[in-house]
Amino acid sequence: MSPRTGIVRDLRFLEHRPPPGHPESPERLEAVYAMLDEPELSGRFVEIPPRAAGPVELAWVHSEDYIRWVAGACHPSIDRLSADTYVSAGSYTAACLAAGGVCAAVAAVVSGAVRNAFSLVRPPGHHAERSRAMGYCLFNNIALGARFAQRVLGLQRILVVDWDVHHGNGTQHIFERDPSVLFFSIHQWPHYPGTGPHTDVGLAAGEGFTVNVPVPKGFGDAEYAAIFETLLAPLAAEFAPELILVSAGFDSHRADRMGGMGVTPAGFAALTRCLKEAAETLCAGRLVLALEGGYEGSALRESVKAVLFELQATAPRHPEEWPTAASAKKLRSIIRRSLQVHGRFWKCFSQAEARRV
Repeated sequence: MSPRTGIVRDLRFLEHRPPPGHPESPERLEAVYAMLDEPELSGRFVEIPPRAAGPVELAWVHSEDYIRWVAGACHPSIDRLSADTYVSAGSYTAACLAAGGVCAAVAAVVSGAVRNAFSLVRPPGHHAERSRAMGYCLFNNIALGARFAQRVLGLQRILVVDWDVHHGNGTQHIFERDPSVLFFSIHQWPHYPGTGPHTDVGLAAGEGFTVNVPVPKGFGDAEYAAIFETLLAPLAAEFAPELILVSAGFDSHRADRMGGMGVTPAGFAALTRCLKEAAETLCAGRLVLALEGGYEGSALRESVKAVLFELQATAPRHPEEWPTAASAKKLRSIIRRSLQVHGRFWKCFSQAEARRV
């Protein structure tokens, strides 16, 4: 029997407590954890115990001064690290476990102990810069997972996909000079944090290895699926990653007030299926997701459930005609712009652009 899907969860993630009313609350994860214990899901997944990332590991993606600053700020009274990012007494432990939990999931997938994994952690991470907390994020969980895969497990090429409604500025900036990590982000534009235009393509040796697909409000399942099939799938095939990591935010759900998108749980399942098929073809199925945003409880619950079912291959397949059902008018300029900007870096894009002429 092939290994099952793994999950990372731990009640210590709930001890990161921003002030009452803050969108990134412990209740987000409580709703997901309660769902995992319902009869429909209980016992279906392999539990991967998280472990805390230490200062040496965190320094692979953050400055030592910043790590010490975050640790020192976590005391019984709530403190603010940025305009929207807070810490409490349990925040440093939770943040180290979140980053280390992604590493534990990566290790389990690469070793073959599980087929794929979803790290259900908080605080989120993709906005965290090398020396700056922002966007509710303390440490960049997905970035550390990529560096762990390279430095400890010996992998060379990592694909990081970010489908959160907000651009993963921290992840982009950590890897923007590094051709060993391909960063692909689809995000609402214009929107917080104001980064991620098409023209951000990476710097120096990393030029071409940052691929941003900023999209306007209103995009839904069909448009997202079309972008994954048209842009991400051929790009992944050309890059040939040894591991695919996903910053899985669910604030592009149609019910989430943090964004203005129209994605449904079935849409998130379709995106997962695209990545799962790419992983099975390109890198022995190695696929790890890490929770980022998603601030409406029931929407987050149902979306995570749909993704877990897809990872475990128990969900029914959704119509394959989704990409062709997308609005041609909405997509035309997005796809054309991506092909134009990145055609000089990627054969799959230059060939696709040539076919359009």
